[in-house]
Amino acid sequence: MTSSPTARDASALRVFAGDEALAPERVADVLARSRGMAYGDGVFETMRAHRGAIHWWPAHWARAARGAERLGFALPSRARVEAERDARLRATPDGVLKWTLLRGAGARGYAPDPEAPTLWWWSAHPAPPPYARALRLRWCDTRLAAQPRLAGIKHCNRLEQVLARAEWARLDADEAACDDGLMRDADGLAICATSANLLVYRDGGWRTPPVERCGIAGVCRAWAIEALGAREAELSVDAVESAEAVVLCNALRGLLPVARLGDARWPSRHPAVDDALRRLAAAHPAFAASPAVAETARADIGDNAQ
Repeated sequence: MTSSPTARDASALRVFAGDEALAPERVADVLARSRGMAYGDGVFETMRAHRGAIHWWPAHWARAARGAERLGFALPSRARVEAERDARLRATPDGVLKWTLLRGAGARGYAPDPEAPTLWWWSAHPAPPPYARALRLRWCDTRLAAQPRLAGIKHCNRLEQVLARAEWARLDADEAACDDGLMRDADGLAICATSANLLVYRDGGWRTPPVERCGIAGVCRAWAIEALGAREAELSVDAVESAEAVVLCNALRGLLPVARLGDARWPSRHPAVDDALRRLAAAHPAFAASPAVAETARADIGDNAQ
């Protein structure tokens, strides 16, 4: 389940039930009784704020709408959500904004109350620090279960990712120094990293695993499918490890080149990765000054000076 506010933090949250703001003294009690807190019954979107705007906001809204429809609860009015978003952006123009939506409180038991108003709020967080180098990955032991009704959406129950990330505590120092882990489904096919989608370059093009049975349909992944012509394809462990290049992607960090996965190694530069980084920098202002793009630009200067 997505992170939830403590009782002390809840009093500072501006939480809504439908389109109405809850009185501050009610927030902690209402959230404690919500189905989102009890069952992970909700969805969330984590977005990159840059200079007072969220560049991929339409895609985030659309995914939240798909998730709410799939789970069977109503979205609040878009105008109300965007007004609250803009207030957060004025206070935090650069960083991370998270929009959480939970099915409202109801009686005990799994059966939802169709009349319960949706609970939602925005929270602001610092931007993640940039990576100064290409990533080191490992294969996670925890597998992703197949559940087509939940596949693709960013629902609040993320226990598989929690278990996968907890594996780091059992690793030796060298393995624990990895940046993320790749997760597979029950058939052993690669699906994603614990906090990012997967892109591999092989056979002359970008490939990304399908997410019809498990995994999240990432916003940056959707950009890569459209802008880079990435095609959905099932990827075995060997297909990933024998690829010409491997990249992770998410809406907060953009494209993250991978240097190492277990015993597999990739060079620091690949033309397809450089091209993808340039395209993303041109499409999304938050990633124009990323270290990977800056490194590509410096290399271009050196190449042109010969």
